[in-house]
Amino acid sequence: MVMQGTDMKIAETPEGDLTDFQHDDAYDRWQKQEGVKVIVDFAFEDLSQIELGPWERKGGKGAIINIPNDHLTNDSHLVEIAPGGKSEPEHHLYEEYCYIISGRGATNIWNDENKKQSFEWHAGSLFAIPLNASYQHFNGSGTDAARYISVTTAPPALRLYNDIDFIFKTEHAFKGRYDAGGDFFNGSGELFNKRVWESNFIPNAPDMALYGWKERGAGGVNVMLEMAKNSSKAHMSEFPVGTYKKAHRHGPGAHLLLLSGEEGYSLLWQDGGERRKADWKVGGMVIVPGDEMFHQHFNTGNTRARYLAIYTGSLGDMKPRSNRGWLADKSVKEGGWQIEYGDEEKAIHEEYEAQLAAKGVPCNMKAFIPWCTGNVGPTDERRT
Repeated sequence: MVMQGTDMKIAETPEGDLTDFQHDDAYDRWQKQEGVKVIVDFAFEDLSQIELGPWERKGGKGAIINIPNDHLTNDSHLVEIAPGGKSEPEHHLYEEYCYIISGRGATNIWNDENKKQSFEWHAGSLFAIPLNASYQHFNGSGTDAARYISVTTAPPALRLYNDIDFIFKTEHAFKGRYDAGGDFFNGSGELFNKRVWESNFIPNAPDMALYGWKERGAGGVNVMLEMAKNSSKAHMSEFPVGTYKKAHRHGPGAHLLLLSGEEGYSLLWQDGGERRKADWKVGGMVIVPGDEMFHQHFNTGNTRARYLAIYTGSLGDMKPRSNRGWLADKSVKEGGWQIEYGDEEKAIHEEYEAQLAAKGVPCNMKAFIPWCTGNVGPTDERRT
């Protein structure tokens, strides 16, 4: 085909044929450049047992975890620092949360080489790397490896700028996010709106105090975390024995790390689609792989269960939209993202009772589910 008035020629190709076009994906290119093992999955029963490959820059071994979804809003890096080892100093234009799975050590963070801050961590610690601040991790043991999982916004950052050097070599200090103040990583914080905790370092996330969130159901407690002035967010939730949380939905990529409790499972499904079941225990992780995918979490153990969720953006948890109120704990019948107990399919509760019966654990959902055959159980967050 020749365009009139020009000498430009456009090659004709069959409709939909893109075989001659090679898409340049900076995120994929970076993963290959790192030479690191890549795992594509959404459910992991035990992160401590996943086999890792060499990742020299991180100080030992590692793997990058991608969910089975082309539109990645985030990823996670599972890293093991060798005994007595350390990572290479680095900084980057993507956000990162780190949760320590096992081991102990310390981290240096700085904008100015002459003003480094150091803090110690151990299993159960959670912290955020300030945007583009330099950092280096050190394993504090000479005999045992230290393993951590970090959730990052690397995929959208790399794909937006399509320039690896720009992401990792830009020298700009975001002083509004990190000013190297003496108390930045000392574990202190401030409580807002009854359950929003602002801090940059949580020394022991499995034991941190949580607060009531009755709208999510069954005596659960929660804290919303604001860390390092990130746009990506995190929260922790805990729910009693013999109970489960209300189903809800939002965008893809929410990483759920199981911090305490014996065992349980999550159900994930698209509206009208088949439900997928992911079993979990302490040290496991479940990632919501699909956009607008409903998910629901069930405690089948003999102790309270706690998880940490890390995700991109607010997901509507704390912000009203179009004057419709708080969408994360608002019924889908009212334009929200949550399925109330009385509106869920009966098969969901029947399956839960069967799971509990097989383990000899009583169901404590009678106060919320009319057809429950178990006990009344907890009706507010202060009862177990």
